[in-house]
Amino acid sequence: MLNKVSGVARIVGLILAIVAGFMPNLGFDVALILVILGLVSGISMPRERIINVGVVVLVLPAVAAALAHLPAIGTQLGGVASAVALFGAASLASAIALSLFHRAREDATGLGK
Repeated sequence: MLNKVSGVARIVGLILAIVAGFMPNLGFDVALILVILGLVSGISMPRERIINVGVVVLVLPAVAAALAHLPAIGTQLGGVASAVALFGAASLASAIALSLFHRAREDATGLGK
């Protein structure tokens, strides 16, 4: 069930990031919603994907800056890349926190043996 909720949060977050890139004045705090959806989507992220998502989060701001120089649509594409980076960073934060929690729990249970 939790995997389904995380999957829906991931899909909604990515769609919202794309919409927010093209329509920045939606009338509500898009960044806050992207962070909340990212935190929820990171709950079911496998440990193997943490490095990949981390690299994407680090690279996307530079991609957004480069895209912003394109005529006509560059600003919107840069906004999409920035919103996806924010969403990915929140997802990464919850995945790292859960990974550290599981590691600490394994260490703590290993002390009793």
